[in-house]
Amino acid sequence: MVKLNKSLVGLSLISVLGLGLAGCASGTSTKAGSKSADKSKAITVVFYPNESAKSFAGSRDALKKSVEKVTGKTVKVQTTTDYNVAIQAIASGKAQLAYMGANGYIQAHKLSKDVKPFAAQSDADGTLKKATYNSYLMVQQKDADKYKADGKFSIKDIKGKKISYVSNSSTSGFLVPTAKITNEFKIKDKDDLTQNGKFFSKVLYGGSHQGSAVNLLKGDVDVAAFDDGDLMPYLKVTDGSWDKVGSTFAVKDDAEAPFNDLKGKKVVNIAMMPVQQGPWVYNTKSLSKDDQDKIAKEFTSKEFAQNKEIFSEKDSKTPKLFPKKSEKTQLVSVDDNWYAPTHKLVGY
Repeated sequence: MVKLNKSLVGLSLISVLGLGLAGCASGTSTKAGSKSADKSKAITVVFYPNESAKSFAGSRDALKKSVEKVTGKTVKVQTTTDYNVAIQAIASGKAQLAYMGANGYIQAHKLSKDVKPFAAQSDADGTLKKATYNSYLMVQQKDADKYKADGKFSIKDIKGKKISYVSNSSTSGFLVPTAKITNEFKIKDKDDLTQNGKFFSKVLYGGSHQGSAVNLLKGDVDVAAFDDGDLMPYLKVTDGSWDKVGSTFAVKDDAEAPFNDLKGKKVVNIAMMPVQQGPWVYNTKSLSKDDQDKIAKEFTSKEFAQNKEIFSEKDSKTPKLFPKKSEKTQLVSVDDNWYAPTHKLVGY
């Protein structure tokens, strides 16, 4: 069992409402249920809309081959255009494996206790101590100076603006940013942040991190929430870094859809919040214990961490599913206890 790391809890206490960190889903819910694991059936792996993008096709195929290798079974990849589809698929047992955000995992776990986390991306030291990624609130570069107070970037002037979130079940594209805003403005009713004409003049949802970024780049909103990992294939740093507030990012010249018509456009992050790394999960009722063990062992192996189709090299121009911060970056074992901060933030 992985113990909850004190430094991560401390980070979450400081950064997000004094409660925790969080992950990604949306829509209606159905009663979860699944048949007992069939040892002969194919294994379905479901991905969120973010990881369903064309840019990650090579990583999805490499993961498929890896699971087939250790289980000896046919693996089917299910891409999605809606967070809720992935959550319902893993909770019902129609999918046996999923890569999720922490918030989405907790929603799936609430639907079915059979959904359990088993691996998450490590920090640069190969541990869980600083196993986080970044959530941003971004604005267009041409408007960036409007969001400064005493020479520093601030969110104090976002009230009344138009905002884009990812999905109301996204950790880094909704849960963490709204927690930041709620804390900053001492908001009593968080629902005000999701309704037009309340705190914001207009509220949009991109459906994915890429979609939320496009809403900003096209000028449909003034502020947008999205994360770093899902935008690395499309944005490049032109001033600062991925880990610094006030940095400038430009759409790459070779960016694929939906960014191909937005080349050169620039955005600036006016706020940055750490987010607990999302887990790989399996449905323990629809996936046999033998396959659970084989997959968990494979995903947390050194060999898996060296797969360049799954883990991108540091500063690589073509990021894969997991960006490597160092040679020690890998997937490490986790359980539900590690996600206690997100449980607190979600409320269950």
